[in-house]
Amino acid sequence: MKPRNLAILLAAGLALGAAGCGGSDSGSTPEATSSQGSAAPSGDAPVSFSIGCKPPKSNPKEAAQWDADVAAFQKLNPNITIDSKDAFPCIVPETFQAKLAGGEMEDAFYVYYTDVQKIIASGQAADITPYLDTVSTLKDIRPDVMSVFKSGDKVYGIPRTNYGTGLVYNRKLFTQAGLDPDAPPKTWTEVQAAAKKIAALGPGYVGYGEYSAGNTGGWHFTVSIYGRGGEMVSPDGKTAAFNSPEGKAVLENLKTMRWTDNSMGTKQLLRWEDLMRMMGSGKLGMMIGAPDVVQAVNNDFKGKFEDYGVTALPEAKASLSGGDGYMFNPKATPEQIKAGLKWLEYRFLTPGQGQFNYERSKTDGLPVGLPTTDLYGSAPEGVKINEQRTQFATVPVDHFKPYVEGAANIPFKLEPPKAQEIYAVLDTAMSAVLTRQDANIDQLLSDAEKKVNNILAKSS
Repeated sequence: MKPRNLAILLAAGLALGAAGCGGSDSGSTPEATSSQGSAAPSGDAPVSFSIGCKPPKSNPKEAAQWDADVAAFQKLNPNITIDSKDAFPCIVPETFQAKLAGGEMEDAFYVYYTDVQKIIASGQAADITPYLDTVSTLKDIRPDVMSVFKSGDKVYGIPRTNYGTGLVYNRKLFTQAGLDPDAPPKTWTEVQAAAKKIAALGPGYVGYGEYSAGNTGGWHFTVSIYGRGGEMVSPDGKTAAFNSPEGKAVLENLKTMRWTDNSMGTKQLLRWEDLMRMMGSGKLGMMIGAPDVVQAVNNDFKGKFEDYGVTALPEAKASLSGGDGYMFNPKATPEQIKAGLKWLEYRFLTPGQGQFNYERSKTDGLPVGLPTTDLYGSAPEGVKINEQRTQFATVPVDHFKPYVEGAANIPFKLEPPKAQEIYAVLDTAMSAVLTRQDANIDQLLSDAEKKVNNILAKSS
């Protein structure tokens, strides 16, 4: 997963797109097509629940979509009242844990994947297993996605978005360098070759960019070692596992591109915004990233959707997964949980409505076509969502076809325990190979292994 400060930015980027906290007028909201089908029986007792992560007023289109969906849902379910709480960002790390510990969260509260297991272990979320038979789409959600919210045979939450990592590339630079933008690299050897050609375009051009500061280096090391089939920690989570052939291959690949090929530029110690800015300027050829990178580059870093593409991570055996969802306050009543689940299915899990109402988003001038959420894989709901995403696309869907097709069969993996502390340790190894030509990879991994073993020992 992303480092904490990055998670806020990327979660915000996702919220602005297909996955997000929505955007339209009430006139375009489907009512009769709800998965719930008809109004609740008049005999149902009134119930009200609060929910976090409504889009803020600074995102008026998205806030309008949310409000329209609330109105349509409450018309179908007149016994339910939704008390929406808006915030941007949806999680402030400095206050999140304090609100959890104090029991001050909404009845249905927003979470990143990375926090879920800690919340479960500390007893700060309700067991919603007894109420899941009311969520008709739940059976088709990808098992690896649902596993995020499970502990044993119990379920404690519902996903809202899910995405894997891939390779973001500049199609315009590919063309300038004599490369085929419709045939992006499938191996790391092909990445190296493409990076050299792009760097050869002239001063300031960087073929391949990588992070190495602010915990982002360790994050991308994790992406890369997972892709190569390696592990960050042992199966029991007690010892480091990255001092391995796969971990060594990650660093050797970067060292070769940086010092032998000279395709990574001289400026290093890069953080999240650095690569985004470079990609937006049109001078960076490739970087690891999820499809939401393209949206952020377009929205915030002066890039253009049509200039970029995304493909699957080269030679990937697994993909580091990220996403978010909702859990329920332990203080919530069964009636509130059932009502909240009904809303979550309506808003976030049903093709053609809520976050998947692509026709509405197109009408509202929001970008449609980015594969930013994959909850269902090849299940019927997933097929329908992708068909509608293509039907109402406002961005070039074909540019992301290699990612959609390539990522479909790549299993998701979650970040390791104590992720941020581990990422900070691996920043050192990443920065070393990118700033010192004589960096000793074996020694770097050995040193990092000892530090991470200490971290894991303290948490066990």
